[in-house]
Amino acid sequence: MIAVAAGQVTLSDRRTQRSWAVELAPYQLGTYPVTQALYAQVTGEHPSAARGDLLPVEGVSWWDAAEFCTTLSEREGLTPAYRLHVDGDSIEWDLSADGYRLPTEAEWEYACRAGTAGPRYGSLDEIAWYRGNSEEKLHEVGGRRSNPWGLHDMLGNVWEWCWDIYDAEVYGTYRVLRGGGWFDEHWSCRASVRRRSHPTFRVDDVGFRVARSVLR
Repeated sequence: MIAVAAGQVTLSDRRTQRSWAVELAPYQLGTYPVTQALYAQVTGEHPSAARGDLLPVEGVSWWDAAEFCTTLSEREGLTPAYRLHVDGDSIEWDLSADGYRLPTEAEWEYACRAGTAGPRYGSLDEIAWYRGNSEEKLHEVGGRRSNPWGLHDMLGNVWEWCWDIYDAEVYGTYRVLRGGGWFDEHWSCRASVRRRSHPTFRVDDVGFRVARSVLR
C-alpha cells in the first residue's frame, strides 16, 4: 500500500462536457492491482481467463471486488468498509471503518496523476501494457515503470473498478472503471478517461486495486 497525502483533483467527463473539483483526505492505495494469487488466497477462487499468480485478477465484477475487500478486512482483523443490505443488491460504505475498499474515482485519478499535469505520468510504452505493446495479452503486475508516487499499472493492463456510480440518472447502478487495459488503444489509457459498466459485469480486461481510509 502507498500512502497518499490529502489534496484536490479536478475530474472531467467528455460525454457531458462537465468538470468538478474534489477535495481528498489522506488514504492508502495498493501499489499494484490485486493479483490472481492474492485473490485466490483470500477467496479460494480463480476467475481469470489467463492464469498466472502475478497476473492481475480479471473476470471479476464490481460486487466480486467489494466482497473481496470485506473478506480481506475480516481476515486481517479490520472493520469492513462495506455493509451489504439484506436485499443482497445494495451496499453501504461505512466511512468510519479502517478496512479495505475500492478507491473513489477521484482518489484513483489523483493517485494516477501523482502530481503530473499531462494525460499520462510518462511515456505510454514505458508505463503501461496496452494494445500497442501487450501482444494482446495480460502481463504480470509491476512490469512497467511506476508513477512518481511508486504506483504501478495505473494505466493499461486491466481497467480498475472504482466505488462510484457513473451517472445514476442515465445509467442507473453502472459503476466507474478507470485506467485502460491490455487490449485498448492509446487514447483509452489516460488519467482522465472514464468508462462505465454494470456492477455484475465480468470480462478479461477488468480488475481492481484496494484502498484504505486513513482514520484520525
